[in-house]
Amino acid sequence: MAKLTVRDIDLKEKKVLIRVDFNVPIHDGVITDDNRIQAALPTINYVLENGGKAILFSHLGRIKTEEDKEKNSLKIVSERLSELLEKEVTFINETRGEKLENAINSLNAGDVLMFENTRFEDLDGKKESKNDPELGKYWASLGDVFVNDAFGTAHREHASNVGIASNIDVTVAGFLLEKEIDFIGGTLENPKRPFVAILGGAKVSDKISVIENLLKIADKVLIGGGMSFTFYKAMGYDVGTSLLEEDKVELAKSLLEKGKDKIVLGTDVATAKEFNNDSKKSFYDVDNIPSDEMGLDIGPKSIELFKEILKDAKTVVWNGPMGVFEFDNFATGTNEVAKALVDIKETATTIIGGGDSAAAVIQMGLSDGISHISTGGGASLEYLEGKVLPGIKAVKDKWLCLILEKKYEH
Repeated sequence: MAKLTVRDIDLKEKKVLIRVDFNVPIHDGVITDDNRIQAALPTINYVLENGGKAILFSHLGRIKTEEDKEKNSLKIVSERLSELLEKEVTFINETRGEKLENAINSLNAGDVLMFENTRFEDLDGKKESKNDPELGKYWASLGDVFVNDAFGTAHREHASNVGIASNIDVTVAGFLLEKEIDFIGGTLENPKRPFVAILGGAKVSDKISVIENLLKIADKVLIGGGMSFTFYKAMGYDVGTSLLEEDKVELAKSLLEKGKDKIVLGTDVATAKEFNNDSKKSFYDVDNIPSDEMGLDIGPKSIELFKEILKDAKTVVWNGPMGVFEFDNFATGTNEVAKALVDIKETATTIIGGGDSAAAVIQMGLSDGISHISTGGGASLEYLEGKVLPGIKAVKDKWLCLILEKKYEH
């Protein structure tokens, strides 16, 4: 469903509240990956170029103690943003109060202000993550319009997204959120076919609802990673010492029956006796895995099988690696699937649903060969499950606003 976006509203001289997702990794006081900051730049720049006053806020990490506050301040993020924007970003080390209010009221058109980590409010009764009504109302009072550009928290009903949206007249999507809605939401509603879903990762239990939803929509569902061994067990194969959810074997059986020829599993695996990168790698067909070895990646036959299916696809959604891609020795399956998606970039829409598969593609330097890499791990999963995400639901529907405009014209 089409949502109002930042380009649909008048921004001139407006105090524009922008919920961004700057939950970036920081090690020893250094940001190790600023992709999420860079991803928000189009929305921020658009607001500034159109005369708005940008008021930015985000969460960062989990806040349970005062020590957590010390290492999760957004100050370092504001400094990196200032470098990327090539202009001053005023940082206010508070989440509410007179100092913040005065700084906002002093902004001129084209100015940027960032206030402190929204989860600092969680030290006082989890007010942010529990969507405290008073907090959402307060934050909404700081601006004229609200732009939600944080897909990474769209599956959560927090004060900084749903709480603000409930207390302000105009809530719209930023360009990043719009892209997620268009690519993931649009694909699930009306995919070009053949539509192939690729699912990996450790556990079937993490992806049950995703598999069930995609079986209704996709033409093929390719399954790899640790979760595949529960399916192999359901098919009657010995999986050795591979990762196995014994209590989900019956569920895997029912999914195989429901999926019939839609579900495609690999035919061979890369194995090792120990869970480490230096362990000797061997290859076995899935019906011949030794009892003292564990599967850590899909094998060469599986890679070719998956590639053959992918080459004719018109839409591909991928969530979860094909093996233990953190180990170079067992990253081949994940890497080859990523390359296969790049190979079809001219003829297919390819979407990486966040998380480890996104990290792998970025790590390989293949981002430019993918149509869309989602910025949300948990949010992507819930979207793929077909759930209505609270953060997206809170954004105004475009068709409803057009109807209201017509009504008030007469």
